[in-house]
Amino acid sequence: MSTQTSGRVRFDALGITTTDLAASLAFYRRLGLEFPEDAEKAPHVEAVLPGGTRLMWDPVPDGEAAPGGGGPQLAFRCDSPAVVDALYAELTEAGHRSVTPPWDAVWGQRYAVVADPDGNGVDLFAPLDTIPGAVG
Repeated sequence: MSTQTSGRVRFDALGITTTDLAASLAFYRRLGLEFPEDAEKAPHVEAVLPGGTRLMWDPVPDGEAAPGGGGPQLAFRCDSPAVVDALYAELTEAGHRSVTPPWDAVWGQRYAVVADPDGNGVDLFAPLDTIPGAVG
C-alpha cells in the first residue's frame, strides 16, 4: 500500500533523546555514522543519512523525563512557520496532547511537539527566515 502526504509536511528526521549522549554517539559511530569532534558536548547532534533523512540526538538532563515518553521522535518539516502553528493547533484541538507549544528555537526553526495516540513525540518544524544562517 502506498500513501502520499498532503504537501504541507515531509518526513525529515528521527530524533533520539538520551540520558548519555557520549555512549549513544559511540554506539552509532560503531555503526559507521560520523559526528564532529566533541559532539558529545553539544546540546543537539545530527547525522545525515544517505537520501537526506537526519538522525538527531538531544540529551535529557539528569532527573528530567524525556519528551514524548522517551522513545524515538518523528520530525516533520513544514512548509512555513505558520504551518507549524496551524498543524499544532489542529492536532491539539483534535485532542492530541501538547508536549511543547510552538516556539522560535535558538537553532533557527519554528518548533513544536505533539504526542501521537501512543505517546510518541512528533516534532513539527520549519526554518525561520528571519534568522541569518538558519538551519533548513
